[in-house]
Amino acid sequence: MLTYLIPIVVVVFILAASVKVLPEYKRGVVFFLGRFQGVKGPGLFFIIPVIQKMEIVDLRTVTLDVPGQDVISRDNVTVRVNAVVYFKVVDPERAIIQIENYGMATSQIAQTTLRSVLGKHDLDEMLSERDRLNDDIQTILDQQTEAWGIKVSNVEIKQVDISEDMVRAIARQAEAERERRAKIIAAEGEMQASEKLVEAAEIMSKNPAALQLRYLQTMSDMSNKNASTIVFPLPLEITKIFEQMRNRSEP
Repeated sequence: MLTYLIPIVVVVFILAASVKVLPEYKRGVVFFLGRFQGVKGPGLFFIIPVIQKMEIVDLRTVTLDVPGQDVISRDNVTVRVNAVVYFKVVDPERAIIQIENYGMATSQIAQTTLRSVLGKHDLDEMLSERDRLNDDIQTILDQQTEAWGIKVSNVEIKQVDISEDMVRAIARQAEAERERRAKIIAAEGEMQASEKLVEAAEIMSKNPAALQLRYLQTMSDMSNKNASTIVFPLPLEITKIFEQMRNRSEP
């Protein structure tokens, strides 16, 4: 009885070891005596124990958290930046054969790419143009990991941390910028007002009655205010008479 039992146990063990079931989101890279044979799955399939070996690869999108990196921007400002990378395996064969650990390799290359790309930009660009920087990093990562059968679908810069001294310097810079804009706006207003005054003077010079009306309007405005100044209305014709008398007296 024992003679028959041992072979039966061995056969059951071999069958149990040879039956493999993989879900839809996984693939098995099979090697036959150390040589690549093919990619199996999903579903039910068989492999020969000892002779065949299988490496399982997950095809789902992986969320990779890139730890904070110290970056010196192009304008010599030290910042600490962290990001998140979304990638997935599109070619299980290359992901197993071409690289030892594709997850670790993608993480390391993401860190170096983040530092190198952001180091080429100013602090203002890091804060205001994140979408463009995300696209640049994603394109570079995708090109570098393509040979490993990895597809980088998205990169997002999560946070840019700067020192307290730099925060105060940025606040002073913003205040100075607002003051500069205010002065420019005031100067532009003065210029526009002077242009309008010149145009009004040209119109009044062509019609003396308009100048007289303006003179009376100015007097009316001054009389409405609580002022101690006494104004005597003087016709403009009198000034012309005095001017003519002066011209006659001159040799």
